[in-house]
Amino acid sequence: MDVTNDLEFDNHGPNSEYVHMLMAVVPEAIESPVPILDEAGDGVVSHSVPVLGNKGSSAGFSPSMSGFDYIVASWGDGSHYTYALAEKVWMALGLSPRCLGNEHQRVVYDDLGVPEFAVAEGELSREYYFKSSRNVSWRMSNAHLRKYLWMRGARGVRSFFYQASLPDSPELRQLMNGQRHADLKSDLGWYEIDIQEQRSRLLLQVWASVDAVSCEMCPERSADNLLWPGVEGPVTRASANADGDHHVIYLNDGFLSRYEQSSFYDTTPVFAHGQWLCSPSYRGQWGFSDCRRVGRNLIRVGLRELYKPKPDQEILHAHSYALEPAQAAQFDPNEEHIAAKTQRFVAALLALGDNLSRLGAIVGEKRSAEELVGLSATEIRDNGWLHYPKLRRLAQVAPLSMSEQEFLGRCKSLHEIWQTIPNGFLKRILQAAGCPKGETEKLGSVKLLQAILNVSEQLDAQDEDANAFNGTNAQEGWNEPNERLAALFVGYDLRIADAHETFSLALPRLQDLGFDTASLQQGYGRAIDFVMDKVIEAFGNINEPLGRILAR
Repeated sequence: MDVTNDLEFDNHGPNSEYVHMLMAVVPEAIESPVPILDEAGDGVVSHSVPVLGNKGSSAGFSPSMSGFDYIVASWGDGSHYTYALAEKVWMALGLSPRCLGNEHQRVVYDDLGVPEFAVAEGELSREYYFKSSRNVSWRMSNAHLRKYLWMRGARGVRSFFYQASLPDSPELRQLMNGQRHADLKSDLGWYEIDIQEQRSRLLLQVWASVDAVSCEMCPERSADNLLWPGVEGPVTRASANADGDHHVIYLNDGFLSRYEQSSFYDTTPVFAHGQWLCSPSYRGQWGFSDCRRVGRNLIRVGLRELYKPKPDQEILHAHSYALEPAQAAQFDPNEEHIAAKTQRFVAALLALGDNLSRLGAIVGEKRSAEELVGLSATEIRDNGWLHYPKLRRLAQVAPLSMSEQEFLGRCKSLHEIWQTIPNGFLKRILQAAGCPKGETEKLGSVKLLQAILNVSEQLDAQDEDANAFNGTNAQEGWNEPNERLAALFVGYDLRIADAHETFSLALPRLQDLGFDTASLQQGYGRAIDFVMDKVIEAFGNINEPLGRILAR
């Protein structure tokens, strides 16, 4: 809802138009209509500055709109104008500002206690030199504005001035009653209309005070008296807290998406006591609890846990994803979900990092597993994925109806996580094993891993130990294609497809791996499952022979 405007169109042109509007906070006890306020003409709460006189001469300086408070504080001196949400408003509502700089010069106020964003916003300043440097418009959410007015026992009154150059028309002439200059006023003093001839057109000017927002709160849905699937009768906070039957609610895991898409929330999956917990929380102020993943896209949570202290809108959000028991029964509780799949991927990558680190030490290339794969087994054991945002993004909700773009983005993330392994390190290992430097220097990350797999498989087949990597003669076929690593090549193609929109070219590679592309008509959720499984399998294919060699 608009609470302040300073607008100017076609300045000095034939169709010029100007609007100045302020909103006053008028106590409900004061009768309507409110007479025209003095500030209507200037369009600002305070014009110019107090005269510098004797000490204390401005002790009573207290800007107001003819004695009323205002929603937006505005000041100007004819050349420079400044705007901000009134101190009483943002302090009463607990709002926090953030600025958009450069040419925008806007300030946005958020209610971070909820959280709710952009509840009030507008331009910070403008200049006037023959014309205005920018239009200024301040808006505030209807709910927050009404909440403030309710707290103050007041209504919102718009005080405005409007001027426009209009073409001559019978309707306006009728108002002028045959005069060249007409001045129309309300008997109650709440408006004045001035119409006069000007350069073969009519100049219209209006001053008015109009009740715009009543002293009434916006109706808000409550979490009390909701009907939950599988629970008899309406549920209130009190009844949920006393739930002796320990009712269980099943949610579609799409419930998590809203929280995963914002950095304001913590949605890090936690593996504890053999189960995956996915309980969103907000900066220590509130949080869900005991939300457990069951099957691929199902969350199990107790009714009592849902009603533990948190804003009503969060409980309502969860309610919108609640499933009937019959619907929940259609989910396979043993099907692997995205968090568990990500955990398997992390385990395979950590094992690869450990194996490569041990192999590097044998050939004189000492690097820790963490340096190679960018993940610390100790950190993950102690804090999970808390400090690994890429893993958290990879483990975000993966609906069966996933879009093609979401699928490609997830494949790109998957590829970029493991691609941190330094190519130079892999090249030096191969060169230590006798592979020609001139040829290894031409290889990229996937082909380097493929070459290490080829060498490892041959040494393992010959029952060699890791010292055999120190050799002068390369193993035959060290650079041959190896289907056991095909998934990494497909992952690379899918990453390229995301960057260059060439998915149709990468699709046959998925088919070559054995994926039924006809299922993509229902979404790409099964496709991301398939790709992740194959990538994990590919890392296992490297770890198996390499692990046996290192163990001898």
